[in-house]
Amino acid sequence: MKILISLIFSLMILGCSSQNLDDYANSSPKFDVENYFKGPLQAQGIVLDRGGKVTRRFTVEMLGTWKDGQGKLEEWFVFDDGEKTTRTWQITKLKEGHYIGTAGDVVGEAIGESNGFALHWDYQLDLPVDGKEIQVTFDDWLYQVDNKVVINRSFITKWGFRVGEVILVITKK
Repeated sequence: MKILISLIFSLMILGCSSQNLDDYANSSPKFDVENYFKGPLQAQGIVLDRGGKVTRRFTVEMLGTWKDGQGKLEEWFVFDDGEKTTRTWQITKLKEGHYIGTAGDVVGEAIGESNGFALHWDYQLDLPVDGKEIQVTFDDWLYQVDNKVVINRSFITKWGFRVGEVILVITKK
């Protein structure tokens, strides 16, 4: 019985600790997605396993363009083991603060919403692991620190269980 009570209490605490986009409603600077992701950007990041151990490091060169609510974000990744990959996002602004995005390895559409200095994306991704592709869920949070820097923290889950995390610092050139 004590174990059951402890489990319920732990789940209640975890449920209370989840962030919500509305938590950032009155924060600044306001994340201007179209302006920030326009032009050249660069990023440095790490991939962590479910225990928090860094398993990979990488850099990304990015180039964003926007016209009439339609964005394109090209990304060129270089990993510490020499692997190179690319991703091209097509982003559509639906209304103020609401976006959808697609990319070659994204399953369906990514749903994005911004509020205050935060931007949140939810999407499924085909992630290459040991020569196979595994579909995972990305819970992607971006925080605009100032007009040059965004910090991106992505939680990666499979079947509702956290399997990894990505932390990325994006800098506008």
